[in-house]
Amino acid sequence: MSIAEPSSVVLDRPDGAWLEQAPWATVVWNDPVNLMSYVTHVFASYFGYPRAKAEKLMMQVHTQGRAVVSSGAREKMESDVDAMHSYGLWATMEKQ
Repeated sequence: MSIAEPSSVVLDRPDGAWLEQAPWATVVWNDPVNLMSYVTHVFASYFGYPRAKAEKLMMQVHTQGRAVVSSGAREKMESDVDAMHSYGLWATMEKQ
């Protein structure tokens, strides 16, 4: 028995380009380098999360190995991943 990949909805834009309507996510991964306080600071300062939410996401990274820290359009998630890299965090993006 195989499990099929979920399909995304594809829309035709007026300019003829294809737009894939699948939300993307920025995932931050646990690493052996950054302090938990620093990761909390990055989440609060870059994303503007309240301290409690930033700490919750940091603990998810720490205990589960990863956390989805933002989601939205692909271009924005590419920007968020680049920003996390600039802060020295390990981050990737994935389709949700």
